[in-house]
This record gives sequence, C-alpha cells and structure tokens, in this order.
Amino acid sequence: MTVPGLRERKKQRTRDALIRVALERFTDQGYEGTTVDEIVEEVEVSQRTFFRYFSSKEEVAFAVQQMVEERFVRTLGERPPDEGPFDAMRNAVLGSWDSVGDAITEVVPVELYLRTFRMIESTPALLAVHLRRSTEMEETISRIIADREGLDVDEDPRPRIAVAAFSGVMRVTGQLWGRGTDQSLDAIRALTEQYLDQLGPALAPRWRGPDDEGPGAAP
Repeated sequence: MTVPGLRERKKQRTRDALIRVALERFTDQGYEGTTVDEIVEEVEVSQRTFFRYFSSKEEVAFAVQQMVEERFVRTLGERPPDEGPFDAMRNAVLGSWDSVGDAITEVVPVELYLRTFRMIESTPALLAVHLRRSTEMEETISRIIADREGLDVDEDPRPRIAVAAFSGVMRVTGQLWGRGTDQSLDAIRALTEQYLDQLGPALAPRWRGPDDEGPGAAP
C-alpha cells in the first residue's frame, strides 16, 4: 500500500476539517443559515480552497454519506459470484459497516454523523437531494446485481425490484436508528442485520400458517 506524501496528508486534513466544521455549523445553526464564508473562516482557509474540494455547500453536506455509499458499492462488487442477489447485498452492507466505522470517525464523530442524518431529513432542500441520490444509488446497485446475474437490467425487472426491497429496509433501519437511544455504529449494524434477516419472510406469499387464527376466525 502506498503511503500518502506530506502534501497529500495536508490536503486530506484540510478537506476533513472543512467537512467537520461545515457539518457542525449545519447541525447547530441550520443548513440555510450557514455560509461558506463562516466555514472557511473557522478552518482558516480561503473560499478558493473550499471550492477546490467541494463544488457547493450541498456537496459537503453529503460528503460522509458519499463515502459510506462508495464503500458499500465497492464491497458489493467484490462479493463472491456464487452469492445470490439478496445475500450479496446483505453481506456487502454488513461488511461495509464492519470497516467504515474507522473511516467515518477519522473525519467526524459518530454523534455528528447522526446529527447530520437528522438535519438532512429535516431540511427540505437537502431531503430532495437525498431522495434523488437514493434513486441514483438504487440504479447503480441494480446494474451491479444485473451484471452479477448476467441479466439486462432494462429487460428483466428482477434486479430493480430486489434493490427496491433492499433499499426500503435500509431506509427503515436508518430512521429507527436515528430515533433510538443507542446511536453507535454497532447498533445500526445489528439493527440492519435484524431487519435484513426478515426480508425473506416478509416477502413470503403467506404470513400465517393454515392453522393460525386471523382476526375474523371463528371462536
């Protein structure tokens, strides 16, 4: 593995500092109420330096999330070819959580990552971007799954259907984690695993066995 040189390490520290300060200000005083001038003043760099790393406030707001998503996509692409679609996605996301924690905490505290998640969901402009990004990510994953299975994603609907179900579980677990009392990375990994394990049973044709009594069953 190549060790980054002094210049690269300095650039990475500057980028990380911009992300950390931006997210702290976004979550403390609001995304709309924060200016690029305030961010660069606290980091003690110029606006030109900020825009060397990020094209906009929007991009820096999603910087850590982008890192997490890229880790997942890379891990999914490395899963063994004999794994089925759901197993590949499940193992990729759990494997990503096993390794991405250190990468997140090198940039921002987990607590700030969580606050950013809440801030995005409560800021209309960012929520719209988040939904668009989620749609784009689903398309990327669908194409990876289709390639793994030797399918044409535009002819066979199964990759997009499978990814839509998987993404729905991920959204639910993210929301539950954000509202929960244990907001550690271990907690979101455990919650994700628990809910993904219920994906197959939830998609079963019937939830009740033939002898189960439903609401309208006779006494």
